[in-house]
Amino acid sequence: MNLVEPIVAWQSEISAIRRDIHAHPELAYEEVRTADVVAQKLESWGIPIHRGMGITGVVGTIHGKTQNGRAIGLRADMDALPMQELNTFDHASKNKGKMHACGHDGHTAMLLAAARYLAGHRNFDGTVHVIFQPAEEGFSGAKKMIDDGLFTKCPMDAVFGMHNWPGMAVGTFGVIPGPMMGSSNTFEITLEGKGAHAAMPHLGIDPVMAAVQLALSLQTIISRDLDPLDPAVLSITQIHSGSADNVIPNFATMRGTVRTFSDKALDLIEKRMTEITHLGSQAMNCKAEFAFHRKYPATVNHPKETAFCAEVLKTIVGEHGVNQSVRPSMGSEDFAFMLQEKPGCYVWIGNGEGDHRNPGHGLGPCTLHNGSYDFNDDLIPLGASYWVQLAQRWLASAA
Repeated sequence: MNLVEPIVAWQSEISAIRRDIHAHPELAYEEVRTADVVAQKLESWGIPIHRGMGITGVVGTIHGKTQNGRAIGLRADMDALPMQELNTFDHASKNKGKMHACGHDGHTAMLLAAARYLAGHRNFDGTVHVIFQPAEEGFSGAKKMIDDGLFTKCPMDAVFGMHNWPGMAVGTFGVIPGPMMGSSNTFEITLEGKGAHAAMPHLGIDPVMAAVQLALSLQTIISRDLDPLDPAVLSITQIHSGSADNVIPNFATMRGTVRTFSDKALDLIEKRMTEITHLGSQAMNCKAEFAFHRKYPATVNHPKETAFCAEVLKTIVGEHGVNQSVRPSMGSEDFAFMLQEKPGCYVWIGNGEGDHRNPGHGLGPCTLHNGSYDFNDDLIPLGASYWVQLAQRWLASAA
């Protein structure tokens, strides 16, 4: 592999930073300690910083030897998840009910290593903005940073992101043009019936049966209304109703998620869900309230930037190490908001199968959002080398 040698030499030092962050996870917009660690490291390497965008966000600005009017943004996320860690190794979470189960500690470490190198080797023209973003896990930290002036205070021509991907071999990357990850949307349906004794159902209106019928009907949107070549998911994940075995309740509530790769599919699903909910509840003599919340758009890679990233990756891991036909995921990513504002590309870096984990890891697999997950520190020089070579080559390329 074609790695940046100084970064390889720093691996143990950067790994220690990563493990410190892992041991002290912070949730969305609470990343005060993590942001302090990032800011202190950047400033120690002579990188001026902006703080406060997205509440706890940190942006470092690295100017090259000359300015050619071009600027690039490299983004990492910093927040953890509200879940209990099952690992017991030395760097396991010290904060109960909080865990870096998605590798944002590793993303932060890789970008820190790249920033250190770029600050010490300013043999490029233009400007690199290193973006350390809060609140990716469901709280729209990317959008908050944009709303707080990310792209006006730190002008850039393109922006790039990267996420570790368990199950993909270490030393490999995945990237495709177009949709890379799905949109994230939630819904809530409240059905109002009429309570009665369960032994005398004819005296009431049963919202539980209405919920059961509605749950089945909603699935026909995917199987009968949507173009089968336009992927989408509609999952009902919660149905809550009742408190006793012999009582027909007054209310039933249903919640769930919708994922799509296109706005066209999302518009159709929301429209049909509205129609089926209201007409179906009427057929069961219930009243219905329906709420649909669009949270994250689909993460859509721009073709030109994707092709550029793929070529950079091939110079690092070889053509065989870049999967340009990887299957996209219906998981979501708020980097999507940045790609709506600027051209760019989001890649996956293989995290392996979990064999890297120290003794003391939990029994579960090393998958994202799992209590036994841990980021693979062998990715640090690889991911950081990609950031460095991407920035250098992109700034040197023709606009």
